[in-house]
Amino acid sequence: MKSTDPTDNTEPTVGECGEAEEDHTTAATQLNAVEMDGDAKKAQSYVHNRRVNYGYIKYVSLVILTLQNAALGLSMRYARTRTDVEMFSSAAAVLMAEVCKLIICLCLVMQESGGVKKGMQSMYNIVILNVRDTLRVCVPSFLYIVQNNLLYVSASNLDAATYQVTYQLKLLTTAFFAVLVLKRQLKKWQWFALAWLAAGVALVQLANSVKATDASQKEQSKLIGFSAALAACFISGFAGIYFEKVLKESDISVWMRNVQLSLLSLPFGTATYLINEGVQNNLLKGFDGFVWYLVLLQAAGGLIVAVVVKYADNILKGFATSVAIVISCIASIYLFNFKLTVQFALGALFVIGSIFLYGYVPKKPEPRTSLNGPDA
Repeated sequence: MKSTDPTDNTEPTVGECGEAEEDHTTAATQLNAVEMDGDAKKAQSYVHNRRVNYGYIKYVSLVILTLQNAALGLSMRYARTRTDVEMFSSAAAVLMAEVCKLIICLCLVMQESGGVKKGMQSMYNIVILNVRDTLRVCVPSFLYIVQNNLLYVSASNLDAATYQVTYQLKLLTTAFFAVLVLKRQLKKWQWFALAWLAAGVALVQLANSVKATDASQKEQSKLIGFSAALAACFISGFAGIYFEKVLKESDISVWMRNVQLSLLSLPFGTATYLINEGVQNNLLKGFDGFVWYLVLLQAAGGLIVAVVVKYADNILKGFATSVAIVISCIASIYLFNFKLTVQFALGALFVIGSIFLYGYVPKKPEPRTSLNGPDA
């Protein structure tokens, strides 16, 4: 019989030790289970919040991209056809867009690096010390300057709806250079989508081949506008694939790459402006509030696309582009007296359908198991 004296210091028996250890182990197991359950709930909550945030960013960025795509074509057309203001230099607008994009990317790199000092050190290490890698970005930086200047030429000679539809040929040129440079294999439906795209653009161009009757349109050339848009599409396709190749061959962030692009674009943009305008003209001649809005809109375009590429998929990007085409067509009717014909509408539908078809990704069949197989 055990003593009930609290001062009894006798050692417990083996059975009592086992029971004490078992009770301690059970308590520890329960405590660990509670802690693990709490950690699991925290992890689930974090994943859920991250998915919600990613979903929010994805759809917000798509809406912004849609509005930016539609507004850019309409704004460029309006800015180049105004008659009551002094005309600005398109080369100057492109140059100032690169300056604005550089400032935005510098701020993003600082935020990504965790401060101004760390950001400056990171840029020094990547941009200055790694000169050979920086010089690789010279090719797309020069091409993007040429492309943006060509887009102004196209917008000056094509109505906003035709410009918006024609510029979707960049999907065709991008696919061409992806096969040529990256050795990428296209699916059968993607080849069909590209043919559908070309047919749609051809219908749109044929629908707008009538002679200009308005006084404001007599100085415009549909041929020059289409040629500029087509050249911009080829440049965009090659520059995009080249830049993708550079991105995949290094672990440098997209924002840092955009800093490199903008830094290298500034001398090219300055040279383009000097060749077109000379040294005597004022760089900001004709720059009013609307032109500055256009400059910021163009600068934000590439950054918005970077966000959409990160968070969205091809179907949603195709949806954004398609809605932008529809918005441009409707707005052109009211803003620029654009006449929507059946042929133009059919061509635009072809283009929209090709965008969706090209980005289509079939679902992979679920693997057969004992639970979902035919014998289950």
